[in-house]
Amino acid sequence: MNTVVTEQIASEKDHLFPNLENLFCDINIHEYQNAMHRAQQNVIAFLENTHQPFSGVSPKELRKQFEYIDLNAPPISYEELFDEVNELYTQHAIAFHHPKYVAHLNCPVVIPAVAAEAMISSINSSLDTWDQSAGGTLMEKKLIEWTCEEIGFDHSSDGIFTSGGSQSNLMGMLLARDHFSIKFLNHNIKKDGLPNEAHRFRIFVSEAAHFSIQKSASMLGLGEQAVIKIKTDRSFRMNSILLEDAIKKELENGNIPIAIVATAGTTDFGNIDPLFSISAISKKYNLWFHVDAAYGCALLLTEKYRHLLKGIEEADSVTVDYHKAFFQPVSSSGFLVKDKNYFRLITHYADYLNPKDHDEDEIPNQVNKSIQTTRRFDALKLWFTLRIIGKKGLGDYIERIIMTAQEAVEVLENDSYFELLNSSDISALVFRYSADPFKTFDLNRINTYIKSQLYKQGNALTAGTKVNGQFYLKFTILNPLTTIEDIKSILNIIKKYGNEYIEVN
Repeated sequence: MNTVVTEQIASEKDHLFPNLENLFCDINIHEYQNAMHRAQQNVIAFLENTHQPFSGVSPKELRKQFEYIDLNAPPISYEELFDEVNELYTQHAIAFHHPKYVAHLNCPVVIPAVAAEAMISSINSSLDTWDQSAGGTLMEKKLIEWTCEEIGFDHSSDGIFTSGGSQSNLMGMLLARDHFSIKFLNHNIKKDGLPNEAHRFRIFVSEAAHFSIQKSASMLGLGEQAVIKIKTDRSFRMNSILLEDAIKKELENGNIPIAIVATAGTTDFGNIDPLFSISAISKKYNLWFHVDAAYGCALLLTEKYRHLLKGIEEADSVTVDYHKAFFQPVSSSGFLVKDKNYFRLITHYADYLNPKDHDEDEIPNQVNKSIQTTRRFDALKLWFTLRIIGKKGLGDYIERIIMTAQEAVEVLENDSYFELLNSSDISALVFRYSADPFKTFDLNRINTYIKSQLYKQGNALTAGTKVNGQFYLKFTILNPLTTIEDIKSILNIIKKYGNEYIEVN
């Protein structure tokens, strides 16, 4: 558009409607460039000025600064805004990209995905219907097809992008419940609500499975009592013999097994349940087989380790978290099913959105497969990533991460200051400081103290967990920049705090 004409239109609109310069549109390109440039500079400053994973600020200290913020005050400039945000947020943000951040399942992100984020939030497509995102719909479908192929599903499969692993697991349990009810009870839950037998439905999971399965059972009206936890073996993988015993016991008690959830990459230990054995049991008892591969899906990217997921192709549904192991910004996850017809269990039609005749015209409305309506175009991030870095490039990152975890195992096993609880199929290691030669100190207290000091100082961050009532520290290595030297440095810091506790007490 001619610059003079654009400025004239902008002037006329501003006269009628003041403050329009903040709307994302063609007459405000310069304002957009200014805002994005300032945001970019702020992010660059975050990278340049961040020398440890966390500032160490306490909730009490930070909360004081919020007491003086008046959200009803007159507008401020971008310069003032970014100064404010830096004080309240940026300088205290956890730096997941830092090599000494080895706490939770947070990965550093790749630059192509960050570039895609700028387009996603600006153009603001909604991926619920074709008439809101034509090209975006087909790009998402293409990525779903690619993921299904990597899993080992055939052309009958399908899927949808979700907000995260918890939503994907909820969808898996929702389809398991409704599929069982229709197939074996001739009861349509979508239309008629829960059947009388619903209180006897049972879902079997490892005791190391993600807590979202229990939350899902609760939200689906089955109650947490529906989830039967199966003990793990010495490697913290589901014990398939105990699994079958538990199924038989529930049947004897008059209850109704409907699903098994296997975990491909447990949160605490990074280990993979025996997928083949569990699949065979699910077929034997006609149970839905769901695999939560939110963490372990990364192995699909590698040639060296993808064999560890053998058996995942037998699943009825699979959870994949791209924002854990594909180095994507949150949120970016997927829910995949072996048979696309399963999605009919949750499809609803609205004349104003996705009328049924769209199916007859083969118009691809993604809302037919989702429990969300409005959805971000998160798939674009993965599209950028695969086109710029490629599957092999991402796979190299994962192999490097696993190598570092294996090296860390050797260091921990050969250091008398530490007790290592597990080896890992991926990159999560559970251990604790245990350098009290006379065992006179409570190791739970010592390791709890160590974790709190790490957070207070912020120079290295680990996670913590409890196993059999005992508190342990945990490394979750998801950064290809983290080296074994970084791990040794963190362990030295842990020793320092552990020794400090013993000396003081």
